[in-house]
Amino acid sequence: MDLKIAHTSPEALRERNEITTVHTGHDDPDYEDGAVLPADAWQPLTDEHLTAVTADRHTPDHALVELVALPVGAAPTHLADLVAPLGDPDAVHLGRSHSPADARTTTCNGDGGQRIGLHIDNWDRHLLAARHRSRRRLCYNLGPGDRHLLLATIDIRTICRALQSTPDHQPHTDDFRRYIATGHTTHCVRIRIHPGEGYIAPTELFPHDGATHKEPHPSTTAHWLGHWPANVLERLI
Repeated sequence: MDLKIAHTSPEALRERNEITTVHTGHDDPDYEDGAVLPADAWQPLTDEHLTAVTADRHTPDHALVELVALPVGAAPTHLADLVAPLGDPDAVHLGRSHSPADARTTTCNGDGGQRIGLHIDNWDRHLLAARHRSRRRLCYNLGPGDRHLLLATIDIRTICRALQSTPDHQPHTDDFRRYIATGHTTHCVRIRIHPGEGYIAPTELFPHDGATHKEPHPSTTAHWLGHWPANVLERLI
């Protein structure tokens, strides 16, 4: 499946969004060897790109990307309780992440602190045949700076099938790295997220990361996992 973003205004999406290709990084001490990174040549979305990433009524909720506002009403005493009214009693608060200013990508590994580049999450650890059952991630930018959500335009199921993985395969970031390293190509979009704004995205399906590249201020994000239907929060576009 290709990346699909919900919106009602093509121009509003175009204003927030740019697109580029990806490549395998080598010999960069800040990154794991083989990490997949977006190229620096960001471009506006063409009409063709815009059509390709636009969700329609056939896009299933589990595969949908939504740009969302904070819930209306008084803020909860504890940030972990923010999603309680959204309909999934089993939603999980993952905590907060702090990103420095001007980071090409933001996620680091747990070993030497190297950045991992575009990657897939594996909180639910569903096998390839059941990957569509994974929860989506809700993320809010708490500021103070702007940031970007980076998303590859091809999902991990398509990637694994191209690599001839079996249905009982456990998808991993290494699959995406091998896909790119062996000559396959894809695009990456970046979506600007201002402080107080957020997204719901299928981060166990689509290679992704955050970025603060060329942003002068750091940012902090709060994260949750849940099974939420489309339109559960007010959309920004």
